[in-house]
Parts: sequence; structure tokens; C-alpha cells
Amino acid sequence: MSVDPSVQRNLHLDQETDFSIHNLPYGIYSTAHKSKRAGVAFGSGILDMAMLYELGIFSKIFPAKEKNPFHCNVLNEFIAMGKPYWLDIRDKLKEIISGKSTFIQSHHAELFDQQALSTLHLPVKINNYTDFYSSEAHAVNAGKLFRPQGDPLLPNWKNLPVAYHGRTSSIILSDSPVYRPWGQYLSDGQPVFGPTQELDFELELGFIIGRENPLGKPIPVSEAEDYVFGAVLLNDWSARDIQRWEYQPLGPFLGKNFATSISPWIVPMEALNTYRVKAREQNPVVLNYLSDPTPSVFDIGLQVYLEYKDQPPVKLVKTNASNLYWTLSQQIAHHTVNGCNLQVGDLLGTGTISGNDPGSWGSLLEISYNGKKPLNIDHSGRTYLEDGDQVMIQGSCARDDIRIGFGELKNKIIPNPFYLKNKSD
Repeated sequence: MSVDPSVQRNLHLDQETDFSIHNLPYGIYSTAHKSKRAGVAFGSGILDMAMLYELGIFSKIFPAKEKNPFHCNVLNEFIAMGKPYWLDIRDKLKEIISGKSTFIQSHHAELFDQQALSTLHLPVKINNYTDFYSSEAHAVNAGKLFRPQGDPLLPNWKNLPVAYHGRTSSIILSDSPVYRPWGQYLSDGQPVFGPTQELDFELELGFIIGRENPLGKPIPVSEAEDYVFGAVLLNDWSARDIQRWEYQPLGPFLGKNFATSISPWIVPMEALNTYRVKAREQNPVVLNYLSDPTPSVFDIGLQVYLEYKDQPPVKLVKTNASNLYWTLSQQIAHHTVNGCNLQVGDLLGTGTISGNDPGSWGSLLEISYNGKKPLNIDHSGRTYLEDGDQVMIQGSCARDDIRIGFGELKNKIIPNPFYLKNKSD
């Protein structure tokens, strides 16, 4: 689909952009002159959805609405309107951006803001966060490290999508600092209290729920993706030493709940549908409620870079979301099979995404062999993240000449100022 030449010129739009006309991801932004509102990323700019509404471009889609649905602090109310609205608005955006009318030329200055001059905010109010464990390669790698003499996969792993419930209050946006967590861990066989010595990233995707099911009503696997609005990049930060000491018997707690970060732009499912590929065969055959007649995953290339000590970024990971064993539909079907009700804005993480080769492993736990093998980036002997490090995740899809991406998810590690202050006192 072609793009209006004036738009392409002003927003530096080219084939390498993450935010092409085939993407149109949603976010929340503000500027020095505009309060928080919904926007759509396009090229280097942001299309002001609230202004589009005020100019009447959506009058046939929202004929009876008095309140501007895009003049909002979060996208939840808009998302809750449902898929017919999402699709109609998407079609209208493509129509005006492609230059089929003179609307964009007439209102360009009012409608577009530069991303570089805007502040991005958490796009949704996240009431609930569930993190799955859906990459077989990651589960096998972790199992070999933790249970070297036994089966790396626990007996339930290939029968159901394993998951845990996380903490929503500590979900942060890209460019937010990650404070090095303090907690209890073992040192020379004795419990001590202090800053984690094994801070790790986890490369994931997160999916934003866009439709609710009543309490008690399971979501069939064949309908599951109708409940999803879109996807973001996700980094589920982990303090491995704290996690290792605390997680038995109830699972992750302080080793996880200090921070989970997401990218600011929600890539809609309609954009991702182009990049579906057949999911891998599952063995043993799953139970009926998890049996999907057309199982699919997404061909999304993912990379992790480490920036440290003013050095150029070092690529640590190159992998693909198609490596996931459990599909999004199966995750949702299992999540709700007991009657659990999903809510608009809920965040579902895939769990760490790893491939079979060392260069495709999505965490330092795997790359460093649980701290036994130094990273091959300098001569410091480091195995985990240090203060001042910045981790950057990127993700994109490409097929023929059509490309879309997620932008960047990056966060810098800094010491916890509360503990530094108390220590100096």
C-alpha cells in the first residue's frame, strides 16, 4: 500500500521503519503542549488520535459518542469497545495515510507529533500479569542447569502451559531505570542480605488482552485469539540468586517482582497476522481443551543488545518467537479453563524465548551457564548484569517487502538509591 508523499517525506518513512502503514501500533503519549492521549506510531512521528476524532474523521464510526475516546490516560476504554471498532479505525487510518483524500495534507501540522519530542507512557492499565514458561529450549536449558542428573523437563511441562502470576505495580516502560534489587540469597552456604549479584534479563513477548470473559466461563482454544488486542516486547527481569534461594516450594517472588518492562507501542494482532507460521508438532498429544485445529505462532525476529561503559552495543541474543512450544491460544485456553476471568489490559508474557543454539538463548542464566561461563564481551569475567549496563531488546517481522517492528525496549541498571542513602547515613 502506497503512502501519501508528503507524509513519507516529513516522517522519514522508509522500508526500514518499524512503524510502516502495515503496522499502526497504539500507545499513549504527551508533548510540551498536549496532555496524555492516544497516538499511533507512524515513521518517526505519532498520529494524534484525539485530534483526528475532534476533526470528525471517525464520525461514521462513532456516530453517537460525545466523549472523545482517544483523549485518555490509558487505552483500556477504547480497547474494550471491541474488535469491530479496532478494524474500522485501522481501515480509516490506512485510507487517510495512503493519500486517498487530501485530509492529511490539510491537517498535517495538527495531526503529527515527532516521537523524539514526545513523552511515552504505559499504554494500558494492567490489572493482572501472567508469565508463562512456553519455550522448550529455555525450559530444557534451565532444567539441565538446575537438575543435571535428572530429566530437564518436569513431568507436567509438555502437558500444560506452565505459568505464574506476577506483580503489576512494578511493570515499567522502556527507558525507565531498573533499580538493582536487594534480598536474601546464599553466600558460601549461608543466607545473607544484600544487592543481587546475579541480575538477569529475560527476552519475551507480552500480549495485551482486549476482551473479557465472565467469571466461570472458559475460553475455547479456537476462540482464544479473539480476546487479544496486540503485542509488546517484554523483559521479565530476574535476580537469579534471590530466586534460587526463595522459589521452593511456591515459585517466583522477590526474585521477579521488582521490575518487568514493556515497550510503549502495542502492535495490533491485525498487523501480526501476516507473519503467522505453523506451530511445531506437540508430543505427547495434548488434552482436548488444548487441541487447536490450526496451531500457529509468529515469525518475529528478536535481538538483545548490551550497552556498557560507553561501548558500542554488543549483540547477545538473536532468536525468533516461532521457537515457542505452547501457542498463545493454548495459553489463554489453559489460563481460563478453571473459570478464571481475563480483563481488558491484562498482560500475558510468553516466558523466556530461546532457540537451540547458544546464540539464540534468551537469558544470561543460559548464556553464562548459571554463572559458570563469563560473557565473551570484555576481560572482566562478568556473567550477569552490572550497574550502568543498559539492555535493549528489538523485534521485527519481514516478509517480501512488508516489514513491521516493535521499536525498542531498553532499560538501564542503577543502584537502589534508598539503600545507598541508608548506607551513607
